[in-house]
Amino acid sequence: MTEKIKAQKAPIEIKFPVKSLRKIPNPYIGEEVEFSAQTHPMAYIAMCDVTKLPNNIPMETNPREQKLTTFVAKGIRNTLMDVGSPYFFLMNRGILLSAKSVSYNNYNNELSVVFEDPAVHGNVDGGHTYKIIQQCKDSLGPDQQYVRLEILTGVESIFQELAGARNTSVQVKDQSLAELENKFDIVKDALKNEPFASRLVYKENDERGDIDVMDVLAVLNMFNIDQYDGKDVAATISYSGKKRCLDTYLSQYKAHKDSPQNPYVKMKNIMVDIFKLYDQIEVSMADFYRNAVTNGKYGAIKGVVPFEGAMSKYYQKPMDYMTPTGFIYPILGAFRALVVEKDGVYSWRDGVDPFKILERVGSDLVLTTVERSRSLGNNPQSTGKDAGHWKTLYMTVGFEALNG
Repeated sequence: MTEKIKAQKAPIEIKFPVKSLRKIPNPYIGEEVEFSAQTHPMAYIAMCDVTKLPNNIPMETNPREQKLTTFVAKGIRNTLMDVGSPYFFLMNRGILLSAKSVSYNNYNNELSVVFEDPAVHGNVDGGHTYKIIQQCKDSLGPDQQYVRLEILTGVESIFQELAGARNTSVQVKDQSLAELENKFDIVKDALKNEPFASRLVYKENDERGDIDVMDVLAVLNMFNIDQYDGKDVAATISYSGKKRCLDTYLSQYKAHKDSPQNPYVKMKNIMVDIFKLYDQIEVSMADFYRNAVTNGKYGAIKGVVPFEGAMSKYYQKPMDYMTPTGFIYPILGAFRALVVEKDGVYSWRDGVDPFKILERVGSDLVLTTVERSRSLGNNPQSTGKDAGHWKTLYMTVGFEALNG
């Protein structure tokens, strides 16, 4: 431990508003285990608007270097900025703090946290989350995202064990096992020449990219006409249950391997177009909206975030806004109406160019989506789950193709 960390500094008291605070009493108090009134461990759980999270929480206690270019860090940022899905406080593990004391003012909902010893008081776990929030919070508005804070007091004597235990959680997921067994080669082969191929992440803790294969499979799931055939079914699970999209892919692989009967093998000829279409929709959302609404302000729509330097997900095209996936997915999924199986492979309908169809009906698709969100209480997440909305857009695209 360095002399800088050993040296005692004046206590730091940080005050900031929180939405709620809950004290979790130590279950051993009053039992045979003895704790002094000043040192027995205690836990507190707070919900804090990310825009109110203070900038001066001590970081010397965090054992990890905060590399903000890794796959994990980019995933945290994407979840934080997707304000159309306001569940960052559930999706993210939150921030763990060790402190000397905690107090709460019930009149103004102000939390006061005192950090006394820089060797044992500060950010213990969640350093990436904290740094990313600091980077992005100026682009967010009040009440758009919350972060969960866990604050522990009286843990000075077990601090090293605590920090080690909280920073060693590693899981082996189904997708990691699938990658080890080369089950993603179908996707890899179809997308190998695309500029985003090197950014795809196929196994957990691979920090070389920023696009999870789960996102890729969710997109491809929308176009699986073996499973979703016709206007009466909607692939809403692509938005609401990406793990099930992985399960579907793996079940098809188990049944068919990489034979021509596998729907993802049938899909290989249109896979590149699907991701180009995704990007074209994402990049064009604001223009489509302005074409549909005179003097329309796309950035004022609930869930849309004006973001300087934003880039499209797959092809890294510059954008002025971050659009919630609850808007993009139903619009993209509508283009399943143009997919047919011919000679054992998926293709676009004869004589139909999906990009030209998008040019013609893009404004209608975007306006319908925004209006549907408004009817659902300005809720992009509910929009992404609305099967009726998916079917409406599907019929819009299909009708345009028939009359084009």
